[in-house]
Amino acid sequence: METYTAMRQFADSWGLVFLFVVFVGAVLFTFRPGGKAAAERAAQIPLKED
Repeated sequence: METYTAMRQFADSWGLVFLFVVFVGAVLFTFRPGGKAAAERAAQIPLKED
């Protein structure tokens, strides 16, 4: 089997599953309880004076 064909088959199957899991994890991390306060603190970092 050629390298390209093997990588293509992997990307078509497990690569898609992996990227979907990463996407779901990012969405859950963004909308977790307590995330709003952390996001507001992070948004204020550039506005703080040293």
